[in-house]
Amino acid sequence: MNEQPDEERPLAMTREVLEADRLRAHYEKCHPQEMLVSNDAFRDSINEMLSNRPPCAEKIDGVYLFAYGSLVWNPCIEVEERRRVRLEGYHRDFCLNLEHGRGTPECPGLMLALIPGGDSEGMALRVSEPYLAHELLLVWRREMITGAYVPCWVTLATDEGELPGIAFIANPDHPRYLPGLSDGDIVHRLARATGVLGSCLEYLDNTVAGLRDLGVEDTYLARIQRAVHAYNRTARSR
Repeated sequence: MNEQPDEERPLAMTREVLEADRLRAHYEKCHPQEMLVSNDAFRDSINEMLSNRPPCAEKIDGVYLFAYGSLVWNPCIEVEERRRVRLEGYHRDFCLNLEHGRGTPECPGLMLALIPGGDSEGMALRVSEPYLAHELLLVWRREMITGAYVPCWVTLATDEGELPGIAFIANPDHPRYLPGLSDGDIVHRLARATGVLGSCLEYLDNTVAGLRDLGVEDTYLARIQRAVHAYNRTARSR
């Protein structure tokens, strides 16, 4: 049996896909109008972040990444350590428009991002120093391919003290940034949107479950999840 070409295989968010840069290949083939960030730009961005580590990061073997969405339950990278943490000053919000991946132009979805205000609990993922260049490139290919996020150094709180880490914050200047949606608008999109990477409901359910496994109950996500499932039950009963 002949093997399918990479670009024709079903797409999923896996380490293999990121290693082969197949998200980029998919965008270039199916959505050539999308402006993508190059791998050279990724490497420059990673080098800049690592060159500007806060002084308190000097004694850490590697770098902590703040996981608050799919990185919690599907990191796709080599992780040396996982720790429950809290980030002050930012909260989760479904504010990134999705017309590809987990949505379509005809039925767009939404993706989580961090925006200023409040706080958020999640997981710190530590990538060891010898593997940083390669593993962070995979993360940048996953999170930064359209430039909808901005990587920032943040302070993560733990029961043992504070940790420096990198968080991916919503880029307010990006055309995908869609702030201020009502719960009704969010629920309508999340209940219906699906794409080559799966459905928005799958993303929501997995994120809630992954956080719950950490002992984190996010009231915003729980409220949206209940409303999305109620919406779908009503739609099925019609």
